Parts: sequence; structure tokens; C-alpha cells
Amino acid sequence: MGRVQGKVSIITGGASGVGREDAKLLVAEGGKVVIADLNVEAGEALAAELGEAALFVRHDISCEDSWQRLIEQTLKAFGKLDVLVNNAGILVAANIEQTSLEVWRKVNAINSDGYFLGCKYAILAMKETGGGAIINMSSLAAIHGMSQFCAYSASKGAVAALTRNVAVHCKERGYNIRCNSIHPDGIDTPMTQALRAKVPKPRSEAEAAAMIKAGKRADARMCDPKEIANFVLYLASDESRFINGAELKIDNAHTVGDF
Repeated sequence: MGRVQGKVSIITGGASGVGREDAKLLVAEGGKVVIADLNVEAGEALAAELGEAALFVRHDISCEDSWQRLIEQTLKAFGKLDVLVNNAGILVAANIEQTSLEVWRKVNAINSDGYFLGCKYAILAMKETGGGAIINMSSLAAIHGMSQFCAYSASKGAVAALTRNVAVHCKERGYNIRCNSIHPDGIDTPMTQALRAKVPKPRSEAEAAAMIKAGKRADARMCDPKEIANFVLYLASDESRFINGAELKIDNAHTVGDF
């Protein structure tokens, strides 16, 4: 207990899925959290559940003004910012031939631009109070080709590159701010459940094995949001003080095995 005692964290997309589990675990370990999300009802309910250690702020991660307000409200409520978990994002299933410019821009505005803005304003706050940790949720799609997710893959690739840039930038300037990216293969959340429902079910064990090998059985490769939250807790804590600029895969050996 107390692995992030006294640390203040912002969690984007904190009202549901992975963000919700992050918030619950960080509070359980002694931290204070700002739940940033567009879902007001769910966000306020979670903040009420977690008590005085939590604050909900309605937040659009693609909007610079919204980021500025979020940082201001965090500092006003808790006096500092120690951890940013860039977690919010959207997933659109479409290959490059199917992806419109409109979809491309929408996905990247949230998944890429939003993370850039988060890193930028978190650094400005953290460097004034001795440092902190930025945790960017990327994806295995940033490392391993996934043809069915064109805009999403590109946006998460941008997140991985941004993470390396931020880590080096902060180290060179002595800010004591670490930045790492997490790359899950798939997480069992409301966002992915809608896509999984569209995946054809295997008609035999042989067909199931073939679908897994082809990467078409998403349900066979899903981890629990709590497993991601455990990793976020580690990166937020001082236990990981020498982990910086890393791309950390959570994929159950999917990219290294012969499947």
C-alpha cells in the first residue's frame, strides 16, 4: 500500500475502461486523481465513489484551451501535478483504402494531437515542482502492422515517437520528468467490445486456431484493464525511476511468438 502516496495524477479517459481502473488503483495506493473525460455522468459517479482523493473535470483532449483549464483546476485542487496518464483515445476500424481524410484527421486529432498537448502542458506544470512521470497509452499497432486500423496505427506510432522525444527533452534539461509508452495488444474495454462483436465466430477448433494465427481472434488476445492499471501504477511510482523513454509491450508474446 502507499506506492504513490501523496502523488497527484491526471487520467484522461478516466471515467471508464482502463482509465477507470487506473484511477481506482492509484487512489487505493495513496494517490489523488483528476478524472478527465467527456462522459460527465460516469466521471462524476467515479469521483464520488473515490471520495476526497478524486476530482472530475470535463475535458476534451483535442482542445488546447481544455488542457490549460484542466491543469489549472488540478493545481487549484491539489497544488501540484506528479503524473499524467494520457489514456483517452478512439479506435476506428478501416484500412488505408477505406479511411477518409475526415476519419484520419479525427483520429489523429484525439490520439496524436491530444497526447502532444497533454505532454506539453504537463511538462510546464511538473518542472516547477520537481518532476514527475508521463505515461502515454500507445498500442501494439504502433509496432506491429495491423492493416485494419490505418489511422489508429499512425496515431499510436506518433505517440511512441513523441514519448521518446519528451523523455530525451526532459532528461537533457534536468527536469526529472520521465516519459514512457505502453503498447497493449488488446484490452477488454467498451471501445474494443463493439469491434469484437463484429468478428466472425469460429465454426471448429481448426478454424479457431487459424483465426488466432491470422490475428483475427481479438477475444483470444485481450487482457483485463486491471492488468494495464498495475503497469500504470508501477510507472507512476518511484519504483520505476530509471525507466524512461521505453516502449513497454503488454501482448503476451504476440510479436515474438510463432502463432
